[in-house]
Amino acid sequence: MASTLTDKLSGLVKKISGQARITEANVQDMLREVRMALLEADVALPVVRDFIARVKDKAMGQEVLGSLKPGQALVGIVNRELAATMGEGVSDLNLSAQPPAVILMSGLQGSGKTTTTAKLARHLIQKRKKKVLTVSGDVYRPAAIEQLKTVTAQAGADWFPSTPDQKPLDIARAALDHAKSTSTTC
Repeated sequence: MASTLTDKLSGLVKKISGQARITEANVQDMLREVRMALLEADVALPVVRDFIARVKDKAMGQEVLGSLKPGQALVGIVNRELAATMGEGVSDLNLSAQPPAVILMSGLQGSGKTTTTAKLARHLIQKRKKKVLTVSGDVYRPAAIEQLKTVTAQAGADWFPSTPDQKPLDIARAALDHAKSTSTTC
């Protein structure tokens, strides 16, 4: 999403450079591109509408300061609103729940869930001294199960096996039961 949005915004910055003010026309052009990029990234429509409305409110009639060009000002507004929408700062994981603490990773194919899971498992093992169990509920992509098994071993975590013929809910329940009996973070 970030690279697509960056590409679209860069093109718009070139289109509206040299203008002294942010106008409704150049805001509408940019917001159309931002809206499309967010929708293409599967951001929920209500979130997109709210985001676009906030950016438009902040951008309309804003004077361009110093050497800043309107395109750069709009990009700055979009950047600040994206940060506000996604949550500013770093939040820590609250693992003080009754063990096992469950962390669900979800997202589109190719978005980095498996790699992030391995990095998180390694962090929890090394920095937090937690016992970690990973399990794949992705029964539609057998290679994803094997990939998670491989990176789990590399991270030093425990692996709970699953197969494509199982139902994701059954996998999750079995893994949770196993984690409860062995006191692991799941």
